[in-house]
Amino acid sequence: MKHILILGAGRSAAALIHFLSQQDVQVQIVDVDQQIIKRYESRYENVTATSLDIFDDSARINLISSADLVISMLPARFHIHVARTCVEVGKNLLTASYVDKEVEKLKDQIEEKGLLFLYECGLDPGIDHMSAMRIIDDVKERGGTVTSFISNTGGLMAPGSDDNPWRYKITWNPRNVVLAGKGGAAIYMLHGIYKHIPHHQLFKRLSEIEIPGFGKFESYPNRDSLKYINLYKLKNVETVLRGTLRRPGFCSAWNAFVQLGMTDDSYKVYQVKEMTYNDFTRTYLPYSKLDPKINFANYLHLSPDSSEMEKIEWLGILKHELIGLEEATPAQVMQKLLEEKWKAQPDDEDLIVMQHKLEYEMDGEKHKVISSMAHTGSFETLTGMAQCVGYPLGIAAMGILNGEIEMKGLHIPVEKQIYEPVLEKLKSLGIDFIEEDEVIPVVDE
Repeated sequence: MKHILILGAGRSAAALIHFLSQQDVQVQIVDVDQQIIKRYESRYENVTATSLDIFDDSARINLISSADLVISMLPARFHIHVARTCVEVGKNLLTASYVDKEVEKLKDQIEEKGLLFLYECGLDPGIDHMSAMRIIDDVKERGGTVTSFISNTGGLMAPGSDDNPWRYKITWNPRNVVLAGKGGAAIYMLHGIYKHIPHHQLFKRLSEIEIPGFGKFESYPNRDSLKYINLYKLKNVETVLRGTLRRPGFCSAWNAFVQLGMTDDSYKVYQVKEMTYNDFTRTYLPYSKLDPKINFANYLHLSPDSSEMEKIEWLGILKHELIGLEEATPAQVMQKLLEEKWKAQPDDEDLIVMQHKLEYEMDGEKHKVISSMAHTGSFETLTGMAQCVGYPLGIAAMGILNGEIEMKGLHIPVEKQIYEPVLEKLKSLGIDFIEEDEVIPVVDE
């Protein structure tokens, strides 16, 4: 029986472990958190759990050496320690995280040893790559040329569980939610023109999309879209844009905190230990004897009765309640508040939505493809987020062990040998896309 080692067993690993527990493999889970270890110790017959400090070189080498395949679900900054050990002892490695500069330095060694390091094999990145490349490759195989590629993904709450004014709760890393868009200007191309959107403008540059059966969403630009021109081999593309989805109205309210500087993570708040949330908010507003809500609204040119102010006030950012942190950056203060207010309940369901819009030319005609996916999960069992991150990894792992995926080197799942079997299995697990392909009518000028 093959032995799969999973390093890190947080929330996103739950569906991966569940999937592999149903396969003919032996699974070993390793995590530093004793509570997580106890949770899995006796749940599945073919799953064992143990504790490990990832920086214990000897223990890490011994564990990885005994495995047939390694899956890292650790925080991204720890992957490189696992990657170097996998190269050293000759083991294949899978992860949902982005390829970074450190692992790229290992590329030659990975190939020389005949190993497969498959990165970006989760949801986003992961399912986004695979579902997009299936359409792009199909268009090319039929003789078409892709001219426009727009892709959007969001992790939100399912209808009925989106029961607060923001229609949002935290389903993944809360720090990333607060710092969304802080990694530099969003870069994309629109009708052949390059666009650079800095963080303070990001939540103003929105577009609207609709997902069948789930209604309307708003999208803000996400990071560097231009790199997908090469990743997806879109040589003749005139538009390439990737975005993050939220429910309508979310971005304009969140933008208030961005404009005030309350999502900054570069400095500590002075005397935060003694502050209430009201005190904290007032440090970012002009001095005024007006009610803080009125002062807040006036400074940001909002109506006190606006939907934006309803959301902001609901968060409790204006309340005389102690923050309760010894020290913190503004972003950490916001994170603590959001973790309390945007906390999902056990009976809640989350919602993963993804949509690709492509335009292509073929045989003198212009076509448009819209490919949409919506998948729900439960916080009581397996969240949609955990399923969409974990299932692709589990399916790919079994494909490698069974010889269905035989590639070597450092890869992401943009090759047909990877994405075809993974997407087919995901379909059987309820994660599927609805696609529409139509001819764009010619408009006489």
